[in-house]
Amino acid sequence: MNTLTQPSEFAALIQRFFTERLLQQQAASPRTVAAYRDAFRLLLGYAEDQYRKSVAQLTLHDIDADLIVGFLTYLEQERHNTIRSRNARLAAIRGFAQYVASQCPPALFIAQRILAIPMKRSDKPMPGFLSRGEAKALLDAPDSETWSGRRDRALLKVLYNTGARVSELIGIRVDDVELDVTPSVSLHGKGRKQRTVPLWRDTAVEVRRWIDFAGLRTDQALLPNRWGRPMTRSNVAERIAIAANAAATGCPSLLGRSVSPHTLRHTTAMHLLQSGVDITVIALWLGHESPSTTHGYVEADLAMKERALAAIAPLKTHRSRYRPPDTLLKFLEAL
Repeated sequence: MNTLTQPSEFAALIQRFFTERLLQQQAASPRTVAAYRDAFRLLLGYAEDQYRKSVAQLTLHDIDADLIVGFLTYLEQERHNTIRSRNARLAAIRGFAQYVASQCPPALFIAQRILAIPMKRSDKPMPGFLSRGEAKALLDAPDSETWSGRRDRALLKVLYNTGARVSELIGIRVDDVELDVTPSVSLHGKGRKQRTVPLWRDTAVEVRRWIDFAGLRTDQALLPNRWGRPMTRSNVAERIAIAANAAATGCPSLLGRSVSPHTLRHTTAMHLLQSGVDITVIALWLGHESPSTTHGYVEADLAMKERALAAIAPLKTHRSRYRPPDTLLKFLEAL
C-alpha cells in the first residue's frame, strides 16, 4: 500500500501528530494545540478548494511544497494576515512535516521541501504606549457607580499594574489573588509558565472593593462578564476602548488613539523602565522568555536615547570622503 496516495493514511498521520507528538510527547499547552488546529483547518480548506475534492479524499501526496507556498500567499493576499500570522501557520505545518519525515520514510522528500520553505522577515514596529497622564486618565475613566464600571476599574488597574497578556488577565481567579500580607497575583502564562507579580497598594484596594461588591467566590473568575463567566479577549478589548473614549474628554491626546490590552502591557514596561527598574526585572515582570525581548522598550524611549547622547562627547576626527578604487567596487557600492 502506498501511504502517499491513501487518504486514510494521511488522516491517521494528522491525528497521530496531534495526539502523540503534541499532546503526549511534547505536552503542548492548550493554546499551542488550538493554534496548530486552526492552521490545519485553514490549510485543509485551502487544499479542498485547490483540488476540488473533499478533505476526506486528500492524500499526503497532495500536501506538497507548492501547495504550502500557495497557501501562504493566500493567507497574506486574500485573508490579509500579517507576516507574523503567516509565519505562525508555517511553523505549525513545519512541525507536521518533521513528524511525517520520522514516521513515513516514503514522504521524506516531500517533508524536506516543506521544511525548506523559509520564514518571512518583517519590520518590527516600535511598541506604542501611553504617557503617565494618559494612563491615569484611562484608569479613572470607568464609572464607579455601575457594576460594569467597578469591574472595569479593577480590570484596568490589574492590567496596568501587572502588564499581563490578555489571556493571562481573563484567566485570573479570585484565589489567584493574595491581598492580606504581601498583595500579589499569580498569572498563568504562555507554555504553562506561572509567575507572581506584586500589586501596588491602590490596585490591591481596588481589587478588594470589587471582590466585596460583586460577592465573588474563590473559584470564580476575578473579572467575570454579566453571566458570571470569564470575560473574552474581545470583551476586554471592547471595555478598554470604551474607557479610552470616555477618558478622551478630559485628555485630548487620547482622541483617535487605538488603545488595546497590549498597549497597556507596553505602557507598564515603559513606565517601569523610565522609573529606573532594571531590564531583567522588567522581563520577569512581563513573563518574557529572555531579557532580549524587553530591549525593544529601550529602543522606543527617546528620552533615554537623549540622555545617552548627552553623556557622549563628540570625537574630533578628520573626515574624508571614501572613494572606491575601481569600477567593480564602485558598482558594488552603488547596490
